[in-house]
Amino acid sequence: MAQHRINATYMRGGTSKGVFFRSDELPADPRQRDAILLRVAGSPDPYEKQIDGMGGATSSTSKVVIVGPSSRPDCDVDYLFGAVSISEPVIDWSGNCGNLTSAVGPFAIAQGFVSAPENGMAIVRIWQANINATIIAHVPMQDGQVQEEGDFELDGVTFPAAEIRLEFLDPGSSEDGEQASGGMFPTGRAIDQLDVPGYGTCQVTMINAGNPAIFVDAGALGLKGNELQGEVNSDAGLLAKCEAIRAHAAVRMGLGATPEEVTSRRPHTPKLAFVSLPEAYIASSGKRVDPRSVDINARILSMGKLHHAMTGTGAVALAVAGAIPGTVVSRLLNGSVADPLRFGHPSGTMTVGAEAVLREGSWTVTKAIMSRSARRLMEGVVFVPSASVR
Repeated sequence: MAQHRINATYMRGGTSKGVFFRSDELPADPRQRDAILLRVAGSPDPYEKQIDGMGGATSSTSKVVIVGPSSRPDCDVDYLFGAVSISEPVIDWSGNCGNLTSAVGPFAIAQGFVSAPENGMAIVRIWQANINATIIAHVPMQDGQVQEEGDFELDGVTFPAAEIRLEFLDPGSSEDGEQASGGMFPTGRAIDQLDVPGYGTCQVTMINAGNPAIFVDAGALGLKGNELQGEVNSDAGLLAKCEAIRAHAAVRMGLGATPEEVTSRRPHTPKLAFVSLPEAYIASSGKRVDPRSVDINARILSMGKLHHAMTGTGAVALAVAGAIPGTVVSRLLNGSVADPLRFGHPSGTMTVGAEAVLREGSWTVTKAIMSRSARRLMEGVVFVPSASVR
């Protein structure tokens, strides 16, 4: 029996890679769609290698994106992101991928969803359907084509490329597009005491910004904040503690009924990150990160493992938390607001900005800004065994 063919584009966006699809190329039924996309990625795979699929066996490379004409008059395209579990038959549609967001604009232009100038900057208004948020992408054009080559360097990506600037509008809103109770803080507090059975109590900042996120001081985990992937991901006990904190915090944030449900059905969000004062280290690229070159160090876990760099939405949440007094992040800045915020991550450094204002006693963040790059890696069709399409 012949395999099923589906048009697709394989793209790098920021420090992630994923398979991009037009919405009209996939079934409307979510269960049938997810079965196809799991097979495209090569999941679930008990070997955790995704050899029989397009996934790259890491949280940064096991991703799918669906883009189509927008259902909203104020946006150009609707964008849906799926984090594909490697070992389980689960696609988590609960949050956005800030890195792959940088590739949505270029994909939309190439597919004819957006009219772009011959030269200059194309403005693509993106409706992020996972979290009901608007993102504006500034995509450079040259001779009628998306400009992909350039000299913008991004730690975590080997080769330079053209810069794409992203504006995340109202990143502190909740998942339904409205401010959650207590503003962007689901509990109404910038810091909470979180009791985690078996591990004790720790201070956390739980925030809705870009994606739901949880920040904890590195010291609370027995860490310095300058660790690399190997040190964290080889420590099963530490990963278990991090997941326990994440799952219990998610319940406090109203994102799951039980910690067990969060772990099994919602591995993508909320993200757990740990932060510290600047500490020198040698990044995974071999570059030395001088503590004087950053405001803080930050590390984030994604799909149960330490991320090799920093998630895009994690960077947004970090900047927002850094701009608001009283959070786990901002107290490391000694009361000052670093705008933009420059932080160290396992692959190097990154800069992200946030605009925060105090209105009627509550903090509101109107915009978060960061730069990424994107590039098409392959265009064509993916092949899916016919049994997965039924």
